[in-house]
This record gives sequence, structure tokens and C-alpha cells, in this order.
Amino acid sequence: MVDIIDGALFQRMIVHGSASISAQKQAINDLNVFPVPDGDTGTNMSLTIGTAAAEAKKKPAQSIGKAASVNASALLRGARGNSGVILSLLFRGISKGFKEKDEADGVVFAAALNEGVSAAYKAVMKPAEGTILTVSRLAAARAAEAAQERNSVEAVLEAAIAEGQTALADTVNQNPVLKKAGVVDAGGKGFLTILQGMLDELRGLPIPAEEDEGLPVKESADFAALGEEDITFTFDTVFIVRKRPGKSIDPFRAYLNGIGDSLVIGEDDESFKVHVHTDTPGQALSEAQKYGTLELAKIENMRTQAEELAAGRQAQSTDDLDQVEAELEAQKDGAGDQKPAAPEKKYGVVAVCAGEGMASVFRDLGVDAVISGGQTMNPSTEDILRAIDRTPAEVVFVLPNNKNIIMAAQQCVGFVPDKQVVVVPTRTVPQGISAMLVLDPEADTDANSAAMEEARKNVRTSEITYAARDSDFDGFDIHEGDYMALAEGQLFGTDRAITSLLERLAQAPSQQDASFITIFYGEDVTEDQAGEALALFQKVCPNAEITLLSGGQPVYYYMISAE
Repeated sequence: MVDIIDGALFQRMIVHGSASISAQKQAINDLNVFPVPDGDTGTNMSLTIGTAAAEAKKKPAQSIGKAASVNASALLRGARGNSGVILSLLFRGISKGFKEKDEADGVVFAAALNEGVSAAYKAVMKPAEGTILTVSRLAAARAAEAAQERNSVEAVLEAAIAEGQTALADTVNQNPVLKKAGVVDAGGKGFLTILQGMLDELRGLPIPAEEDEGLPVKESADFAALGEEDITFTFDTVFIVRKRPGKSIDPFRAYLNGIGDSLVIGEDDESFKVHVHTDTPGQALSEAQKYGTLELAKIENMRTQAEELAAGRQAQSTDDLDQVEAELEAQKDGAGDQKPAAPEKKYGVVAVCAGEGMASVFRDLGVDAVISGGQTMNPSTEDILRAIDRTPAEVVFVLPNNKNIIMAAQQCVGFVPDKQVVVVPTRTVPQGISAMLVLDPEADTDANSAAMEEARKNVRTSEITYAARDSDFDGFDIHEGDYMALAEGQLFGTDRAITSLLERLAQAPSQQDASFITIFYGEDVTEDQAGEALALFQKVCPNAEITLLSGGQPVYYYMISAE
């Protein structure tokens, strides 16, 4: 009997659990009834924990706290569907229970399971009985009792699974949709399959390679028995958002709950993942961007999928997009590069920037392609060429917006057949924005080049970043972690307080003489902090028209444009 586990053993348990559900995923898929097109529960849960298993194989961790933390992070990033998100939440809570621990006994393991259940319930707006939540809650409650009877991880896990199986069998009586289809909850079955795999690892059993038999109850859902009334909202919508620092997503939870159901939100320190059923997925995605940067999304029509399944046909899903992508790849030319877009207009623009807010400004101004990059993230010439190729214009202006990218951009000149490439040597994003503002579709290329060059020269850019190491530079005694202010790329000053630097910048001639000032705040600045910066500039620069925008840029807390 295994009483205590460490990080390395926990990782092997995760790998075994992942293999177990992978072997049984189709049997679990066949139980998936509502929401029918959640993208097969078994597949979703298998892929979700598969990301954690892959991470566990890369680098063994001796500390169970570290192993669980890495596991939870991987699960969130790989979570798919309602069941996958809840699974990631369960293990996120387990990670909290193992935090800063080198190993776990039965009592700690049971407490961690209950932490997981708590995390999952908190994230689900309207918890329903007869689901994975019910199974996990009752299993964890029994685990806590078992830990008092025998302080052994193996004994606790065994007791939890036994109680979970009883709870699973009862889900058919708790959920009307399950009762109609005559099956148990697929998510609950998947969770217990993973736990069983983890227990099998403790017992030294081999990792499964083949699909196991299904449950003794009905082996697949009767989709023909499910009517239109069983699907309240049409679109199954899943997306990941990189969080904006200091921005609570509680209002977003309430918003989503008002436009849909089956809402689950999982989050960690950096991002959050949403699963919701709604009739207006576009609105959900648009609203999400108020809380961070949208990174990934999938939308599936549950009604059409249910019709296909009820008719005995295979329902299409976003997984079928792999085939579409393969077809698009096949349309590329023999060299493997995508065929350049044929000119549809005279002028096009490619801009480089970091931060979704910055990218949005350029797109609003009509930029055709935005390349993600900037300080510490310099794109290659190939990256820029690829964007130029995609731009359907005779003349393509390139705005590097960073002094370290100008040379790479210049290598593209004369390199693209049938397109003239003009590099405007913008050294900052504010310079690029000003250059874009004066582009005239009716003017000739030389006139536009001259106007854009003049516009960029008229912009004065100040920035606030931080010192990465100690230094004695240009008469400044700089210490790691100091805030640093730059004016036109030159060191302006340092301070331990960012507000002091902002005030000194506002008092500088470039800001005092300006008619227009734009403050772009970065990803590490909260809205409240940015509002304080705006108020400070409005007080110190009363004669200027001042605009505050979320740039979302890394590295730089503020970029300040003065004209």
C-alpha cells in the first residue's frame, strides 16, 4: 500500500490517468448527451489531460507542489469543452492543496481533492446535479473520511473511486437529459477513469493500450430521443483570453450568464478559458476583449450536430478544420511559400507592434497586416516578407516601429516581384501611427513617402520601462528594478517610484510644448493606474489635448506620444 507520493510519482500517475482515458475515450464519447456537441466528452477530456501528461514527460519534478503546479497550468492551456475546463479546474484546486509541499500523504491528498471540487464549483455559474461536479464532490467527501480511517494515498484514492462509481450510477436519475437517453454522465465517467488510472499507477499495473469495455448500462446515448427542446442555445463557444493585469472578470461572468448557459470559466494568473452555450458567440468574443487579449476560439453549431448524430451520421466539428487547413496548404506554390496576394489597390501597409491595443489602433487606421513584435521580440525579414506577400497592394509601406527592426525591413526592398516595398524608418509605435495618419490614397508614392517621413519626425516619444540589471550609465546610478524613463530613446531619468518619473516627463519641454499627447499603457498597468497617469498629465499639461489608450504592450509600462 502506497502511503506517500512525491512529485515524480504524481507525474507518473497523471501520465497513467491520461493513457487510461485515452484508451476509453470512445466509450465515454458514446455517453455524451447534453450538450451533445460539446465536442465529444471523452476526446475533450483525453486531449485536456494529454497536455499535462506531455508536460510531465518533459521534466520530472521531485516536489509534488511543483509537479501539480505545472500540471494545472498545462491543463488550463489545453482544456477543451465543458468537461475539459472543469477537469482543469479540479486539478487547479488540487494544485493549491499541494502548494509548497514536497510530498503528500492520504490526509493532504484528500484535502487537495476537496480543494479541486471547491475550485470547480466556484467557476460554474449554475452547478447542476448529475454531472462531473456531483461525482467529484461525493468522491472527494469520501476521500476525506477515508483519510481519517487510514492515512494512505492509495487507500484514500481507492475509497474515492468506489464512492464516485456509486455517484456516477445515480447520475442517470438526477439529470433529466441523461434519464431520457438512458446513460450516466460522460464527464463523471471520464473523471473516474483518470482517477482509476492514477490508482493503477500506484499499484504497479501496466498502462493500458486498448479501449476498455463500456459501462454495463446503455453503451451509447439515444440521440434520436433528444428533441429540439433539449438544446436551449445554438452555439457551443470556447475561447482563451490572456488576462489584463488588475482586471476582475467577475462582471464578464455575469454578462455571459445573461446571454447563455452551461457557463464554465477556468483561470490562472495569466489567462482564463471560457465555455458557454449562447446564440450570440460574436458578442461573447467582443466583450471578452475588454478583459484581455483573445488568443484562441472555437464555435460549433449544436443543433446541426445533434441532427447529424440523431440521424446516425458523423457530426462535423472544428476538428474538421485540420482537413481544410491541409487543403489550403496544398494550394501553396512549389517552393512552399504562400502565393503573394494579387494587387487589389495601390497602397497597403504592414506594421510591427506588440500589444493587442496597439494592433487594434493600426487596424482601425487601415493597416493590412500587423506583425507581432517589438522590443525583445524582433521579427525576421522572412516574417516581414510573409506579411508583405499577404498584402494585396502595388505599393506596400512597412512601418518597423523599432530601431532594431528597420534593417530587417529594409532587406525586403526589391525582394517581392510585382510589388514596390517602401520602408518608413519609424523607430517607435507612436511614430508609426503618425505616419499612417498622413497616408493619402490619391497621392503618388514619393509624396506619401515624404509626408510619412515628415510626420514621424514630428513625433516625440517618451517611454517608461524598468532596469533589468545594475548599471552606471551616462551619469545615472541604475539599480535592477528601477523604473527608467526614455525620451527619444535616450535615458531621461530613473526612480523607484513610477509616479515621480511620469510627473518629470510631463514637465519636460516635449510635453509642455505639445498640442496633442497620447498615453499608451502596457499590459502590466491596471486601468486605475493608467487613469491616475492621465489625471497627472492633464494637471501638468493643461494646454494639450490628452488621450489615454490601452496599448497592451509588454516591457514598457507607458509609451507617450507628443505632437
